[in-house]
Amino acid sequence: MAKRPKRPPKTWIYSPPRSSKPKVPKDVKDELTDKAEQLLQAWRPQYIKPPPPGNQVNYIVELCSKWFRSYFYFCAKYACPGPTALSPFFEVRFTRLEYVGDRRFNLAFMRHTGQWVETEQGLTVNEGLRSVKEDGFYQP
Repeated sequence: MAKRPKRPPKTWIYSPPRSSKPKVPKDVKDELTDKAEQLLQAWRPQYIKPPPPGNQVNYIVELCSKWFRSYFYFCAKYACPGPTALSPFFEVRFTRLEYVGDRRFNLAFMRHTGQWVETEQGLTVNEGLRSVKEDGFYQP
């Protein structure tokens, strides 16, 4: 039987602290929240439909937006009408704008695998919302 090779001794190494993400200024937060609400108002008639009778499939009942730390999310709230549903509603985040500093954002969408795919970097508020509005990747 072959002997295992001897492992080197454990050593300590320097691990510098992570750099913190920039804080989002209040005026940028307010501007993005207001403009996103206008976009959501335009989307609501298109995406929120009354459920057909006898429907057993999930459907959108509300579109909203949320801030979490330096991330701004577009969310959709779904209803689960089936008798075997675990809960009557659930929420899905489908688009994310990450604040990177200097009034700029990185844009990402949620892939079907549950991972965020960052597609555009360094966008202003208007550029980011224009991409969200025009590209189907970022819509519910």
